[in-house]
Amino acid sequence: MATCVRLRRCGAPRLRPALLGPRAVGGAPRPGPLRTYAPGPGLPAALLRTDSFVDGRWAPAAAAFPVRDPASGAELGRVADCGAPEARAAVRAAHAAFGRWKGALAKERSVLLRKWYDLMMRHKDDLARIITAESGKPLAEARGEVVYAAQFLEWFSEEARRVYGDVISAAVPGRRALVLKQPVGVAAVITPWNFPSAMITRKVGAALAAGCTVVVKPAEDTPFSALALAELASQAGIPPGAYNVVPCSRARAQEVGAALCTDPLVSKISFTGSTATGKALLHHAADSVKRVSMELGGLAPFIVFDSANVDQAVAGAMASKFRNSGQTCVCSNRFLVQSGIHDSFVSKLAAAMRASLRVGNGFEEGTTQGPLINEKAVEKVEAHVSDALAKGATLVTGGKRHPLGNNFFEPTLLSNVTRDMLCSREETFGPLAPVIKFHTEEEALAIANAADVGLAGYFYSQDPAQIWRVAERLEVGMVGVNEGLLSAVECPFGGVKQSGLGREGSKYGIDEYLEVKYVCLGGV
Repeated sequence: MATCVRLRRCGAPRLRPALLGPRAVGGAPRPGPLRTYAPGPGLPAALLRTDSFVDGRWAPAAAAFPVRDPASGAELGRVADCGAPEARAAVRAAHAAFGRWKGALAKERSVLLRKWYDLMMRHKDDLARIITAESGKPLAEARGEVVYAAQFLEWFSEEARRVYGDVISAAVPGRRALVLKQPVGVAAVITPWNFPSAMITRKVGAALAAGCTVVVKPAEDTPFSALALAELASQAGIPPGAYNVVPCSRARAQEVGAALCTDPLVSKISFTGSTATGKALLHHAADSVKRVSMELGGLAPFIVFDSANVDQAVAGAMASKFRNSGQTCVCSNRFLVQSGIHDSFVSKLAAAMRASLRVGNGFEEGTTQGPLINEKAVEKVEAHVSDALAKGATLVTGGKRHPLGNNFFEPTLLSNVTRDMLCSREETFGPLAPVIKFHTEEEALAIANAADVGLAGYFYSQDPAQIWRVAERLEVGMVGVNEGLLSAVECPFGGVKQSGLGREGSKYGIDEYLEVKYVCLGGV
Protein backbone atom coordinates (compact mmCIF):
# COMPACT_ATOMS: atom_id res chain seq x y z
CA MET A 1 0.00 0.00 0.00
CA ALA A 2 2.83 2.36 0.84
CA THR A 3 4.30 1.75 -2.60
CA CYS A 4 1.04 2.65 -4.30
CA VAL A 5 0.96 5.95 -2.39
CA ARG A 6 4.51 6.67 -3.56
CA LEU A 7 3.51 5.98 -7.15
CA ARG A 8 0.62 8.40 -7.01
CA ARG A 9 2.80 11.11 -5.56
CA CYS A 10 5.66 10.68 -8.02
CA GLY A 11 3.57 10.91 -11.14
CA ALA A 12 3.67 7.27 -12.17
CA PRO A 13 1.28 6.37 -14.98
CA ARG A 14 -2.36 5.61 -14.37
CA LEU A 15 -3.74 4.67 -17.77
CA ARG A 16 -7.39 4.40 -18.60
CA PRO A 17 -8.83 2.91 -21.78
CA ALA A 18 -10.33 5.09 -24.47
CA LEU A 19 -12.05 3.98 -27.67
CA LEU A 20 -11.58 5.54 -31.03
CA GLY A 21 -13.62 5.03 -34.13
CA PRO A 22 -13.23 1.89 -36.28
CA ARG A 23 -10.78 1.77 -39.14
CA ALA A 24 -10.43 -0.45 -42.14
CA VAL A 25 -7.75 -3.06 -42.63
CA GLY A 26 -7.08 -4.00 -46.24
CA GLY A 27 -10.43 -2.52 -47.25
CA ALA A 28 -12.40 -4.77 -44.90
CA PRO A 29 -14.29 -3.64 -41.79
CA ARG A 30 -12.29 -3.85 -38.60
CA PRO A 31 -13.41 -6.61 -36.23
CA GLY A 32 -13.05 -4.25 -33.30
CA PRO A 33 -12.22 -0.68 -32.31
CA LEU A 34 -8.71 0.71 -32.33
CA ARG A 35 -7.59 0.80 -28.72
CA THR A 36 -5.38 3.46 -27.26
CA TYR A 37 -5.08 5.09 -23.84
CA ALA A 38 -5.85 8.47 -22.44
CA PRO A 39 -2.75 9.89 -20.78
CA GLY A 40 -1.79 9.24 -17.23
CA PRO A 41 0.34 11.97 -15.62
CA GLY A 42 2.90 12.95 -18.23
CA LEU A 43 2.21 10.01 -20.55
CA PRO A 44 1.34 10.70 -24.20
CA ALA A 45 -1.99 9.30 -25.39
CA ALA A 46 -0.93 9.52 -29.04
CA LEU A 47 1.99 7.12 -28.54
CA LEU A 48 0.30 4.58 -26.25
CA ARG A 49 -0.90 2.04 -28.80
CA THR A 50 -2.19 -1.39 -27.84
CA ASP A 51 -2.94 -3.14 -31.15
CA SER A 52 -0.43 -4.88 -33.38
CA PHE A 53 1.01 -2.85 -36.25
CA VAL A 54 0.91 -4.71 -39.56
CA ASP A 55 1.17 -3.36 -43.10
CA GLY A 56 0.95 0.22 -41.84
CA ARG A 57 -2.31 -0.36 -39.93
CA TRP A 58 -3.26 -0.97 -36.32
CA ALA A 59 -4.86 -4.40 -36.02
CA PRO A 60 -6.48 -5.90 -32.92
CA ALA A 61 -6.23 -9.52 -31.82
CA ALA A 62 -8.94 -11.77 -30.42
CA ALA A 63 -7.44 -11.51 -26.93
CA ALA A 64 -5.33 -9.06 -24.92
CA PHE A 65 -2.78 -9.46 -22.15
CA PRO A 66 -1.95 -7.14 -19.24
CA VAL A 67 1.23 -5.09 -19.03
CA ARG A 68 2.17 -4.32 -15.44
CA ASP A 69 4.15 -1.64 -13.68
CA PRO A 70 7.06 -3.55 -12.06
CA ALA A 71 7.22 -1.00 -9.25
CA SER A 72 3.69 -1.57 -7.98
CA GLY A 73 2.32 -4.54 -9.88
CA ALA A 74 -0.56 -2.39 -11.11
CA GLU A 75 -1.90 -3.02 -14.59
CA LEU A 76 -0.83 -0.32 -17.04
CA GLY A 77 -3.00 -1.51 -19.87
CA ARG A 78 -3.86 -4.47 -22.07
CA VAL A 79 -2.14 -5.17 -25.38
CA ALA A 80 -3.12 -7.34 -28.33
CA ASP A 81 -2.13 -10.95 -27.65
CA CYS A 82 -1.04 -12.09 -31.10
CA GLY A 83 -0.54 -15.71 -32.05
CA ALA A 84 0.93 -17.65 -34.94
CA PRO A 85 -1.74 -16.50 -37.45
CA GLU A 86 -1.03 -12.83 -36.73
CA ALA A 87 2.73 -13.46 -36.91
CA ARG A 88 2.40 -15.13 -40.29
CA ALA A 89 0.18 -12.30 -41.56
CA ALA A 90 2.86 -9.81 -40.53
CA VAL A 91 5.50 -11.85 -42.37
CA ARG A 92 3.36 -11.84 -45.53
CA ALA A 93 2.96 -8.08 -45.27
CA ALA A 94 6.71 -7.65 -44.84
CA HIS A 95 7.40 -9.96 -47.76
CA ALA A 96 5.00 -8.03 -50.02
CA ALA A 97 6.66 -4.75 -49.01
CA PHE A 98 10.19 -6.10 -49.50
CA GLY A 99 10.07 -5.87 -53.28
CA ARG A 100 9.26 -2.18 -53.11
CA TRP A 101 11.56 -1.30 -50.20
CA LYS A 102 14.67 -3.01 -51.59
CA GLY A 103 14.12 -1.14 -54.86
CA ALA A 104 14.07 2.25 -53.19
CA LEU A 105 17.14 4.39 -53.61
CA ALA A 106 19.56 4.18 -50.71
CA LYS A 107 19.17 7.93 -50.34
CA GLU A 108 15.40 7.54 -49.99
CA ARG A 109 15.81 4.96 -47.22
CA SER A 110 18.36 7.22 -45.59
CA VAL A 111 16.00 10.21 -45.57
CA LEU A 112 13.15 8.23 -44.00
CA LEU A 113 15.37 6.79 -41.26
CA ARG A 114 16.60 10.28 -40.50
CA LYS A 115 13.01 11.50 -40.20
CA TRP A 116 12.30 8.67 -37.76
CA TYR A 117 15.37 9.71 -35.76
CA ASP A 118 14.17 13.33 -35.68
CA LEU A 119 10.74 12.26 -34.40
CA MET A 120 12.31 10.13 -31.66
CA MET A 121 14.39 13.07 -30.51
CA ARG A 122 11.36 15.36 -30.61
CA HIS A 123 9.41 12.90 -28.44
CA LYS A 124 12.31 11.71 -26.28
CA ASP A 125 10.69 12.70 -22.99
CA ASP A 126 7.43 10.95 -23.89
CA LEU A 127 9.26 7.81 -24.98
CA ALA A 128 11.34 7.85 -21.80
CA ARG A 129 8.25 7.98 -19.60
CA ILE A 130 6.81 4.98 -21.44
CA ILE A 131 10.04 3.04 -20.83
CA THR A 132 9.99 3.90 -17.13
CA ALA A 133 6.31 3.02 -16.80
CA GLU A 134 6.67 -0.49 -18.22
CA SER A 135 10.25 -1.46 -17.30
CA GLY A 136 10.80 0.45 -14.04
CA LYS A 137 14.05 1.97 -15.31
CA PRO A 138 14.89 5.30 -13.62
CA LEU A 139 13.71 8.19 -15.76
CA ALA A 140 17.20 9.62 -16.27
CA GLU A 141 18.38 6.25 -17.61
CA ALA A 142 15.27 5.97 -19.77
CA ARG A 143 16.02 9.34 -21.36
CA GLY A 144 19.55 8.13 -22.04
CA GLU A 145 18.20 4.99 -23.67
CA VAL A 146 15.93 6.96 -25.99
CA VAL A 147 18.82 9.10 -27.21
CA TYR A 148 20.97 5.98 -27.63
CA ALA A 149 18.14 4.24 -29.50
CA ALA A 150 17.58 7.21 -31.80
CA GLN A 151 21.29 7.38 -32.60
CA PHE A 152 21.09 3.93 -34.21
CA LEU A 153 18.54 5.30 -36.66
CA GLU A 154 20.79 8.27 -37.33
CA TRP A 155 23.86 6.05 -37.76
CA PHE A 156 22.20 3.60 -40.13
CA SER A 157 20.54 6.40 -42.08
CA GLU A 158 24.11 7.35 -42.95
CA GLU A 159 25.31 3.77 -43.49
CA ALA A 160 22.45 3.13 -45.95
CA ARG A 161 24.37 5.16 -48.53
CA ARG A 162 27.65 3.34 -47.88
CA VAL A 163 26.80 -0.20 -48.95
CA TYR A 164 29.59 -0.72 -51.45
CA GLY A 165 30.47 -3.63 -53.74
CA ASP A 166 33.80 -4.55 -55.34
CA VAL A 167 35.44 -5.04 -58.70
CA ILE A 168 37.89 -7.94 -58.63
CA SER A 169 40.78 -8.25 -61.06
CA ALA A 170 39.90 -11.23 -63.27
CA ALA A 171 42.47 -13.91 -64.08
CA VAL A 172 40.95 -14.65 -67.51
CA PRO A 173 41.00 -12.24 -70.52
CA GLY A 174 37.66 -10.79 -71.55
CA ARG A 175 36.09 -11.31 -68.13
CA ARG A 176 35.07 -8.97 -65.33
CA ALA A 177 34.36 -10.04 -61.74
CA LEU A 178 31.96 -7.98 -59.68
CA VAL A 179 30.66 -8.26 -56.10
CA LEU A 180 27.23 -6.89 -55.21
CA LYS A 181 25.67 -6.52 -51.78
CA GLN A 182 21.92 -7.05 -51.63
CA PRO A 183 19.35 -7.22 -48.79
CA VAL A 184 18.65 -10.71 -47.46
CA GLY A 185 14.85 -10.27 -47.30
CA VAL A 186 12.38 -10.31 -44.43
CA ALA A 187 13.99 -10.17 -40.98
CA ALA A 188 12.29 -11.48 -37.84
CA VAL A 189 13.44 -9.38 -34.88
CA ILE A 190 12.90 -10.61 -31.30
CA THR A 191 13.87 -8.16 -28.57
CA PRO A 192 14.23 -8.10 -24.75
CA TRP A 193 12.60 -5.96 -22.08
CA ASN A 194 15.69 -4.35 -20.53
CA PHE A 195 16.28 -1.95 -23.45
CA PRO A 196 12.84 -1.90 -25.05
CA SER A 197 13.68 0.88 -27.54
CA ALA A 198 17.41 0.56 -28.20
CA MET A 199 17.36 -3.17 -28.91
CA ILE A 200 14.74 -2.53 -31.59
CA THR A 201 16.43 0.38 -33.36
CA ARG A 202 19.85 -1.30 -33.26
CA LYS A 203 18.41 -4.16 -35.32
CA VAL A 204 15.68 -2.45 -37.32
CA GLY A 205 17.82 0.54 -38.27
CA ALA A 206 20.40 -1.76 -39.87
CA ALA A 207 17.77 -3.95 -41.54
CA LEU A 208 15.85 -1.06 -43.09
CA ALA A 209 19.03 0.69 -44.18
CA ALA A 210 20.10 -2.47 -46.00
CA GLY A 211 16.75 -2.72 -47.78
CA CYS A 212 15.21 -5.47 -45.65
CA THR A 213 11.73 -5.37 -44.12
CA VAL A 214 11.09 -6.48 -40.55
CA VAL A 215 8.62 -8.09 -38.18
CA VAL A 216 9.31 -7.26 -34.53
CA LYS A 217 8.18 -9.37 -31.60
CA PRO A 218 8.83 -7.21 -28.53
CA ALA A 219 9.23 -8.55 -25.02
CA GLU A 220 5.99 -9.35 -23.21
CA ASP A 221 6.87 -6.98 -20.36
CA THR A 222 7.53 -3.91 -22.55
CA PRO A 223 5.39 -3.83 -25.71
CA PHE A 224 4.34 -0.18 -25.35
CA SER A 225 7.79 1.08 -26.37
CA ALA A 226 7.81 -1.00 -29.56
CA LEU A 227 4.33 0.18 -30.49
CA ALA A 228 5.25 3.81 -29.80
CA LEU A 229 8.17 3.42 -32.20
CA ALA A 230 5.74 2.02 -34.78
CA GLU A 231 3.59 5.13 -34.45
CA LEU A 232 6.62 7.35 -35.04
CA ALA A 233 7.84 5.17 -37.92
CA SER A 234 4.46 5.65 -39.57
CA GLN A 235 4.65 9.40 -39.05
CA ALA A 236 8.15 9.42 -40.53
CA GLY A 237 6.88 7.84 -43.73
CA ILE A 238 8.35 4.35 -43.35
CA PRO A 239 6.15 2.57 -45.91
CA PRO A 240 3.45 0.04 -44.94
CA GLY A 241 4.84 -3.43 -44.35
CA ALA A 242 8.44 -2.34 -43.90
CA TYR A 243 8.14 -2.21 -40.08
CA ASN A 244 5.62 -4.51 -38.37
CA VAL A 245 5.08 -5.23 -34.67
CA VAL A 246 3.31 -8.31 -33.25
CA PRO A 247 3.12 -8.21 -29.43
CA CYS A 248 2.13 -11.29 -27.48
CA SER A 249 1.88 -12.60 -23.94
CA ARG A 250 4.47 -14.83 -22.29
CA ALA A 251 2.10 -17.76 -22.78
CA ARG A 252 2.17 -17.30 -26.56
CA ALA A 253 5.80 -16.22 -26.96
CA GLN A 254 7.03 -19.68 -27.90
CA GLU A 255 4.25 -20.06 -30.48
CA VAL A 256 4.95 -16.69 -32.09
CA GLY A 257 8.71 -17.17 -32.00
CA ALA A 258 8.40 -20.56 -33.70
CA ALA A 259 6.05 -19.12 -36.36
CA LEU A 260 8.51 -16.35 -37.19
CA CYS A 261 11.58 -18.58 -37.20
CA THR A 262 10.09 -21.34 -39.34
CA ASP A 263 8.19 -19.25 -41.88
CA PRO A 264 9.76 -19.83 -45.32
CA LEU A 265 9.27 -16.15 -46.19
CA VAL A 266 11.62 -15.09 -43.35
CA SER A 267 15.26 -14.95 -44.45
CA LYS A 268 16.91 -13.58 -41.31
CA ILE A 269 16.44 -13.90 -37.54
CA SER A 270 17.89 -11.42 -35.07
CA PHE A 271 17.44 -12.18 -31.39
CA THR A 272 18.61 -10.65 -28.13
CA GLY A 273 17.86 -12.59 -24.96
CA SER A 274 18.82 -15.66 -22.98
CA THR A 275 21.23 -18.28 -24.25
CA ALA A 276 18.63 -21.03 -23.72
CA THR A 277 16.04 -19.26 -25.89
CA GLY A 278 18.67 -18.43 -28.49
CA LYS A 279 19.56 -22.11 -28.83
CA ALA A 280 15.89 -22.99 -29.36
CA LEU A 281 15.56 -20.36 -32.08
CA LEU A 282 18.74 -21.63 -33.75
CA HIS A 283 17.16 -25.07 -33.99
CA HIS A 284 14.14 -23.54 -35.74
CA ALA A 285 16.37 -21.55 -38.09
CA ALA A 286 18.45 -24.59 -39.00
CA ASP A 287 15.54 -26.35 -40.71
CA SER A 288 15.42 -23.71 -43.46
CA VAL A 289 19.03 -22.48 -43.12
CA LYS A 290 18.12 -18.91 -42.22
CA ARG A 291 20.68 -16.20 -41.54
CA VAL A 292 20.90 -15.52 -37.81
CA SER A 293 22.46 -13.04 -35.44
CA MET A 294 22.23 -13.69 -31.72
CA GLU A 295 23.17 -11.50 -28.77
CA LEU A 296 22.81 -13.84 -25.82
CA GLY A 297 23.71 -13.97 -22.15
CA GLY A 298 26.98 -12.99 -20.55
CA LEU A 299 28.93 -13.46 -17.32
CA ALA A 300 31.10 -10.39 -17.53
CA PRO A 301 34.29 -10.40 -15.45
CA PHE A 302 35.51 -7.13 -13.94
CA ILE A 303 39.20 -7.51 -13.08
CA VAL A 304 41.08 -5.06 -10.88
CA PHE A 305 44.85 -5.53 -10.85
CA ASP A 306 47.22 -4.25 -8.16
CA SER A 307 48.48 -1.57 -10.56
CA ALA A 308 44.98 -0.10 -11.01
CA ASN A 309 43.82 3.28 -9.82
CA VAL A 310 41.40 2.05 -7.17
CA ASP A 311 39.16 5.11 -7.20
CA GLN A 312 38.86 4.88 -10.98
CA ALA A 313 38.06 1.17 -10.71
CA VAL A 314 35.36 1.79 -8.12
CA ALA A 315 33.76 4.44 -10.34
CA GLY A 316 33.83 2.00 -13.26
CA ALA A 317 32.36 -0.75 -11.12
CA MET A 318 29.46 1.47 -10.09
CA ALA A 319 28.72 2.40 -13.70
CA SER A 320 29.04 -1.13 -15.02
CA LYS A 321 27.23 -3.04 -12.29
CA PHE A 322 24.29 -0.90 -11.24
CA ARG A 323 22.98 0.55 -14.50
CA ASN A 324 19.32 -0.51 -14.81
CA SER A 325 19.65 -2.20 -11.40
CA GLY A 326 22.13 -4.69 -12.82
CA GLN A 327 19.73 -5.80 -15.55
CA THR A 328 21.89 -5.48 -18.66
CA CYS A 329 23.70 -8.18 -20.60
CA VAL A 330 27.04 -6.36 -20.25
CA CYS A 331 26.76 -5.65 -16.52
CA SER A 332 29.75 -6.91 -14.54
CA ASN A 333 28.78 -10.19 -12.94
CA ARG A 334 32.06 -11.30 -11.30
CA PHE A 335 34.50 -8.89 -9.65
CA LEU A 336 38.02 -10.32 -9.57
CA VAL A 337 40.29 -8.18 -7.39
CA GLN A 338 44.00 -8.79 -6.85
CA SER A 339 45.06 -9.45 -3.29
CA GLY A 340 47.23 -6.33 -2.90
CA ILE A 341 44.30 -3.92 -3.27
CA HIS A 342 41.39 -6.23 -2.48
CA ASP A 343 40.49 -4.80 0.91
CA SER A 344 40.78 -1.19 -0.26
CA PHE A 345 38.56 -1.85 -3.29
CA VAL A 346 35.86 -3.62 -1.27
CA SER A 347 35.80 -0.85 1.34
CA LYS A 348 35.59 1.94 -1.22
CA LEU A 349 32.99 0.16 -3.33
CA ALA A 350 30.79 -0.38 -0.27
CA ALA A 351 31.09 3.30 0.64
CA ALA A 352 30.22 4.38 -2.89
CA MET A 353 27.18 2.10 -2.97
CA ARG A 354 25.85 3.47 0.32
CA ALA A 355 26.46 7.07 -0.71
CA SER A 356 25.33 7.02 -4.34
CA LEU A 357 22.62 4.40 -4.85
CA ARG A 358 19.02 5.28 -4.09
CA VAL A 359 16.27 2.71 -4.50
CA GLY A 360 12.86 3.98 -5.55
CA ASN A 361 10.23 4.27 -8.22
CA GLY A 362 11.76 5.24 -11.53
CA PHE A 363 9.64 8.40 -11.77
CA GLU A 364 10.98 9.78 -8.49
CA GLU A 365 13.72 12.35 -8.79
CA GLY A 366 17.03 11.03 -7.52
CA THR A 367 16.23 7.35 -8.00
CA THR A 368 19.19 5.39 -9.34
CA GLN A 369 17.88 1.88 -8.70
CA GLY A 370 14.39 1.02 -9.88
CA PRO A 371 12.58 -2.28 -9.39
CA LEU A 372 13.61 -5.54 -10.99
CA ILE A 373 11.36 -6.51 -13.85
CA ASN A 374 9.34 -9.16 -11.99
CA GLU A 375 9.15 -11.54 -9.04
CA LYS A 376 11.13 -14.24 -10.82
CA ALA A 377 14.06 -11.82 -11.21
CA VAL A 378 14.00 -11.00 -7.49
CA GLU A 379 13.92 -14.67 -6.58
CA LYS A 380 17.04 -15.31 -8.67
CA VAL A 381 19.00 -12.58 -6.87
CA GLU A 382 17.82 -13.95 -3.52
CA ALA A 383 18.91 -17.44 -4.52
CA HIS A 384 22.37 -16.25 -5.53
CA VAL A 385 22.84 -14.33 -2.29
CA SER A 386 21.59 -17.21 -0.13
CA ASP A 387 23.80 -19.72 -1.93
CA ALA A 388 26.89 -17.55 -1.53
CA LEU A 389 26.31 -16.90 2.17
CA ALA A 390 25.68 -20.60 2.80
CA LYS A 391 29.04 -21.41 1.18
CA GLY A 392 31.03 -18.88 3.21
CA ALA A 393 30.72 -15.51 1.49
CA THR A 394 30.67 -12.36 3.62
CA LEU A 395 27.80 -9.89 3.34
CA VAL A 396 29.27 -6.36 3.17
CA THR A 397 26.09 -4.41 2.41
CA GLY A 398 22.52 -5.07 1.27
CA GLY A 399 21.46 -8.67 0.85
CA LYS A 400 17.67 -8.62 1.00
CA ARG A 401 14.50 -7.23 -0.49
CA HIS A 402 14.13 -3.50 -0.07
CA PRO A 403 11.51 -2.15 2.38
CA LEU A 404 9.60 -0.75 -0.62
CA GLY A 405 8.58 -4.34 -1.29
CA ASN A 406 7.33 -5.81 -4.56
CA ASN A 407 10.25 -6.12 -6.98
CA PHE A 408 12.73 -3.86 -5.19
CA PHE A 409 16.01 -5.37 -3.97
CA GLU A 410 18.85 -3.77 -2.03
CA PRO A 411 22.12 -3.17 -3.91
CA THR A 412 24.30 -5.94 -2.50
CA LEU A 413 28.04 -6.46 -2.09
CA LEU A 414 29.59 -9.80 -1.15
CA SER A 415 33.25 -10.58 -0.42
CA ASN A 416 35.08 -13.88 0.11
CA VAL A 417 33.24 -15.25 -2.91
CA THR A 418 34.50 -18.48 -4.48
CA ARG A 419 34.20 -19.99 -7.94
CA ASP A 420 31.77 -22.73 -6.88
CA MET A 421 29.05 -20.26 -5.88
CA LEU A 422 26.06 -19.66 -8.17
CA CYS A 423 26.85 -15.95 -8.52
CA SER A 424 30.26 -16.93 -9.98
CA ARG A 425 28.79 -19.41 -12.46
CA GLU A 426 25.45 -17.89 -13.50
CA GLU A 427 24.41 -14.47 -14.75
CA THR A 428 22.56 -12.80 -11.86
CA PHE A 429 20.87 -9.97 -13.78
CA GLY A 430 20.34 -7.94 -10.64
CA PRO A 431 22.07 -5.55 -8.21
CA LEU A 432 24.56 -8.05 -6.78
CA ALA A 433 28.34 -7.46 -6.82
CA PRO A 434 30.31 -10.58 -5.73
CA VAL A 435 34.06 -10.10 -5.19
CA ILE A 436 36.59 -12.90 -5.73
CA LYS A 437 40.18 -12.41 -4.53
CA PHE A 438 42.99 -13.54 -6.86
CA HIS A 439 46.78 -13.42 -6.67
CA THR A 440 48.27 -13.57 -10.18
CA GLU A 441 47.37 -12.41 -13.68
CA GLU A 442 47.27 -16.02 -14.89
CA GLU A 443 44.81 -16.91 -12.14
CA ALA A 444 42.53 -14.01 -13.02
CA LEU A 445 42.48 -14.95 -16.70
CA ALA A 446 41.80 -18.58 -15.88
CA ILE A 447 38.78 -17.59 -13.77
CA ALA A 448 37.51 -15.07 -16.30
CA ASN A 449 37.83 -17.42 -19.27
CA ALA A 450 36.38 -20.50 -17.58
CA ALA A 451 32.84 -19.49 -18.56
CA ASP A 452 31.17 -20.93 -21.68
CA VAL A 453 29.94 -17.43 -22.56
CA GLY A 454 31.90 -14.32 -23.50
CA LEU A 455 30.03 -11.12 -24.19
CA ALA A 456 31.83 -8.30 -22.35
CA GLY A 457 34.75 -8.06 -19.98
CA TYR A 458 36.40 -5.23 -18.06
CA PHE A 459 39.73 -4.74 -16.36
CA TYR A 460 41.67 -1.97 -14.66
CA SER A 461 45.44 -1.67 -14.87
CA GLN A 462 48.06 1.04 -15.28
CA ASP A 463 50.65 -1.38 -16.68
CA PRO A 464 50.87 -0.92 -20.51
CA ALA A 465 52.27 -4.39 -21.15
CA GLN A 466 49.61 -5.98 -18.97
CA ILE A 467 46.89 -4.01 -20.76
CA TRP A 468 47.92 -5.50 -24.12
CA ARG A 469 48.25 -9.02 -22.74
CA VAL A 470 44.93 -9.13 -20.93
CA ALA A 471 42.93 -7.34 -23.65
CA GLU A 472 44.11 -9.94 -26.16
CA ARG A 473 43.63 -12.96 -23.91
CA LEU A 474 40.19 -12.21 -22.45
CA GLU A 475 37.74 -14.50 -24.27
CA VAL A 476 34.97 -11.97 -24.83
CA GLY A 477 33.63 -9.98 -27.76
CA MET A 478 34.04 -6.57 -26.09
CA VAL A 479 36.65 -5.33 -23.62
CA GLY A 480 36.55 -2.23 -21.45
CA VAL A 481 40.04 -1.18 -20.32
CA ASN A 482 39.87 1.30 -17.45
CA GLU A 483 36.29 1.94 -18.58
CA GLY A 484 33.02 0.59 -17.19
CA LEU A 485 30.71 1.66 -20.04
CA LEU A 486 31.57 0.53 -23.55
CA SER A 487 28.40 0.60 -25.69
CA ALA A 488 28.41 3.07 -28.60
CA VAL A 489 26.50 3.13 -31.87
CA GLU A 490 29.68 3.35 -33.96
CA CYS A 491 31.31 0.31 -32.28
CA PRO A 492 30.52 -3.39 -32.90
CA PHE A 493 28.43 -5.07 -30.21
CA GLY A 494 28.46 -8.85 -29.80
CA GLY A 495 30.03 -11.83 -28.10
CA VAL A 496 31.94 -15.08 -28.54
CA LYS A 497 31.38 -18.64 -27.33
CA GLN A 498 27.74 -19.11 -26.31
CA SER A 499 27.15 -15.36 -26.06
CA GLY A 500 26.06 -15.20 -29.65
CA LEU A 501 26.73 -14.80 -33.34
CA GLY A 502 27.29 -11.67 -35.40
CA ARG A 503 27.70 -8.02 -34.50
CA GLU A 504 25.26 -5.13 -34.13
CA GLY A 505 25.80 -1.39 -34.49
CA SER A 506 28.88 0.06 -36.20
CA LYS A 507 29.74 -0.32 -39.88
CA TYR A 508 29.63 -4.10 -39.36
CA GLY A 509 26.00 -4.15 -38.23
CA ILE A 510 24.51 -3.57 -41.67
CA ASP A 511 26.44 -6.55 -43.08
CA GLU A 512 24.23 -8.86 -41.00
CA TYR A 513 21.34 -7.96 -43.35
CA LEU A 514 23.21 -8.15 -46.67
CA GLU A 515 24.04 -11.03 -48.99
CA VAL A 516 27.23 -10.97 -51.06
CA LYS A 517 26.62 -11.82 -54.72
CA TYR A 518 29.43 -12.57 -57.15
CA VAL A 519 28.77 -11.64 -60.80
CA CYS A 520 31.10 -13.02 -63.49
CA LEU A 521 30.72 -11.00 -66.69
CA GLY A 522 32.21 -12.65 -69.77
CA GLY A 523 32.71 -11.58 -73.36
CA VAL A 524 34.03 -8.16 -72.46
